[in-house]
Amino acid sequence: MDRRRNKIRKKWEGSNKLNSQLDLWNKLNEGNTLQEVQQYIKDVIEIRGFSNQKIEKTMLLLLEEVGELAKAIRKNSTDMGIDKNKANHYDTVESEVADVFIVLCSVCNKLDIDLYKALKDKEQENINRIWKKENN
Repeated sequence: MDRRRNKIRKKWEGSNKLNSQLDLWNKLNEGNTLQEVQQYIKDVIEIRGFSNQKIEKTMLLLLEEVGELAKAIRKNSTDMGIDKNKANHYDTVESEVADVFIVLCSVCNKLDIDLYKALKDKEQENINRIWKKENN
């Protein structure tokens, strides 16, 4: 009887997590602020069970996702060769950009960084820089 209850409980918990994620996802729209999107990612990462992941592992995941983005760009936007046997393993550039953004937001959340504020502060620095383009 306990095994049956556990099985029912796990199925319900999985369904509940899915519903929670769908509820959050349905609130996303083009009018959301960057802070709202960052909070959404924080919330779904918690639902998915990764909120306690150490920053080192999240950072490694970010590097992995950047590598996957590079592969997707190489596959879709360059004339560089790829392993044809693995061509179907590479996702779209858009999907990989989204993965990088999700994990970057996760890194920011773990470090209590407001990504919008960090962006504004950095761009204020960049505005005051003198940019010189090298002729290559």
